[in-house]
Amino acid sequence: MSVDKVFEALASRPRREILAYLSAQELTAGEIAGRFAMSAPAISRHLSLLEAAGLVVGERRGQFVHYRLKPDNLLNSLTGFAFEICPTAGPLKRESRKRAKASPPR
Repeated sequence: MSVDKVFEALASRPRREILAYLSAQELTAGEIAGRFAMSAPAISRHLSLLEAAGLVVGERRGQFVHYRLKPDNLLNSLTGFAFEICPTAGPLKRESRKRAKASPPR
């Protein structure tokens, strides 16, 4: 993982919002695209950059790729705290936790 790739990934507000939305659960690219006003290809490009930076992990299951935060990444742990107070990421993180509680485990 390159530090430059991490900073490039975090420089984008949509990517930071995607990280916040993935904070409590794993989601498919389609589920993420359903939350944001972006096309599926745009979401895929953001997810590819996040994955290249080592911030998310994608796992193919059947026809879908499920994304989750990389759990052993210190940066994800630190940004998790910042997301709580961020005006845009905080609500997304809380929405993610609420959604995770409401949906059955995969």
